[in-house]
Amino acid sequence: MARTPLLAVRGISKRFGAVQALNGVGLDINDGEVVALVGDNGAGKSTLVKVVSGVSPPDSGVIEWEGRRVDLRRPLDAQSLGIATVHQDLSLCDNLDTVANVFLGRELRRFGVLREVEMERRCRRLLSALSVRIPSLRVPVGSLSGGQRQTVAIARAMIGEPRIVILDEPTAALGVGETALVLELVERLRAQRLGVLVVSHDPESVRAVADRVAVLRLGRNTGVFDTKYATQEQISSAVTGDHSMAVTLQHSLLPRGLPQQNALDVAYRYLPARSGVGGDWFDVIPLSGTRVALVVGDIVGHGVHAAATMGRLRTAVHNFSMLDLPPDDLLAHLDELVNRIDKDDAAARDGTGITGATCLYAIYDPVSRTCELARAGHLPPALIAPDGTVEYLDLPAGPPLGVGGLPFETARVRVPEGGRLVLYTNGLVEDRRRDIDRGLGLLRDALAAADRTPEQTCDAVFDALLPASSTDDAVLLVARTRALPADRIAQWDVPPDPAAVAGVRASAGRKLAEWGLVEPAFTTELILSELITNAIRYGSGPIGVRLILDRTLICEVSDTSSTSPHLRYAADTDEGGRGLFLVAQLAEHWGTRYTPACKIIWAEQTL
Repeated sequence: MARTPLLAVRGISKRFGAVQALNGVGLDINDGEVVALVGDNGAGKSTLVKVVSGVSPPDSGVIEWEGRRVDLRRPLDAQSLGIATVHQDLSLCDNLDTVANVFLGRELRRFGVLREVEMERRCRRLLSALSVRIPSLRVPVGSLSGGQRQTVAIARAMIGEPRIVILDEPTAALGVGETALVLELVERLRAQRLGVLVVSHDPESVRAVADRVAVLRLGRNTGVFDTKYATQEQISSAVTGDHSMAVTLQHSLLPRGLPQQNALDVAYRYLPARSGVGGDWFDVIPLSGTRVALVVGDIVGHGVHAAATMGRLRTAVHNFSMLDLPPDDLLAHLDELVNRIDKDDAAARDGTGITGATCLYAIYDPVSRTCELARAGHLPPALIAPDGTVEYLDLPAGPPLGVGGLPFETARVRVPEGGRLVLYTNGLVEDRRRDIDRGLGLLRDALAAADRTPEQTCDAVFDALLPASSTDDAVLLVARTRALPADRIAQWDVPPDPAAVAGVRASAGRKLAEWGLVEPAFTTELILSELITNAIRYGSGPIGVRLILDRTLICEVSDTSSTSPHLRYAADTDEGGRGLFLVAQLAEHWGTRYTPACKIIWAEQTL
């Protein structure tokens, strides 16, 4: 369970006349943690410091101290809680020495007389605890270097024994050596289990000592980055506004709605990381024969490049799926594509190759009520039975995309009607506060319920698992299965004899009349005649015919031949070659798919 932040601000807004300095800003600080607040000049950093310090009350929003809401109307309110602020101007009296500045306004007196010796002793002890060296405590601070003056101001803040120290631009006017001195002092404050907020316009200099980097741009949050995982490029993108561009690109490349189909009742959630949009994606793709493909993938990395790469792979999956490839073959093609992208990028020497990608591809068939799945380094899907029990499907893991040289395997799973397939990315179950095993356990607990719709399932999972500050994209796809009723399917075995075509046509006509489909009967019989005749003439083995009534009317003719028909123009002297052209004109869509047992030519008509 995540700990309660020592200080939390939620939805802070502040306006000065016509200028909106802060707009819905949020920030957390824990004890023993250094948070860097970065942004360009005018981003709202100093305004947020004044709000937290009690100098300038916010127009709206909430400030919490250890989970309890507080009202900071004066600097004394913040100081009484344990918030000490070192403002950018330092507010030191240059004509006074170090001891006098450290105890300014908090002088030690006995019977009205200053206790000079005691104040100097405490000052030395405080500076020693902070490992701060001042040549002489009795020289005016105006004679000290910029770094030494900054340490005196920090020592003065420590007199009140605060729990959080806020440093507003502590290195703004310092050289390299003095900047290093101040940053070392920041690390010692963290070692004393203090929360530290370091405000800076230079994210590169403070990133080395920060646990997290929060970015403001034009008074708004544009990212919260864990420095263990984030790159300087990601932080800089959030400062300059490229993060918003990446988010816009990511959303433009993701599905803008779900396609119409009857096999699955689908709901989804997608949430980009606050630390920079990544390359997670999902898709729902209708296939031939009322089947539907479910896809979830993840590109390692963040930013515009990850979003653009996601778009390339998503487009590739769409194109490969139109070939009706089984899951393992589709992933093999995708793996080869990723390898080619990496080689092209390496040849261009731009260093922007795909550093890692995973994918899970599943095909659900409502006729057979089975699901074929294969994964490339992705987390296994979950299956919720109608009674609410949950299991993670034991699929061959397969290598991540781009490894090359290793095969993928397809697993076939029987799915009960009303069962829910759950696909997700690792951003949902793994973050810096919990490992993946614990996240998978929490996901199982959140999924374990019967009689939930996919939408309700998505809500329950996000409420239970999604962290307040995600460092990675999170995708969740929940699909409740439906089965096609048996009375919507008709199939016949056809002997390899041209004389048998008439009997199949008559049987198909009767079935269409039973379904109340009088208008498309002639077209359907004509399509069947051409497809069956081609199978008899050019195919081999047993021939099967199947009619499926769903949102469309589907005609399928199967045989065991491996040859695939091609649409072409027949010459005037050709005796044949016009049948498939005729089928293409009569049907809305047509195509070929292969199964381990046979080849299927299908044609689909709209109703």
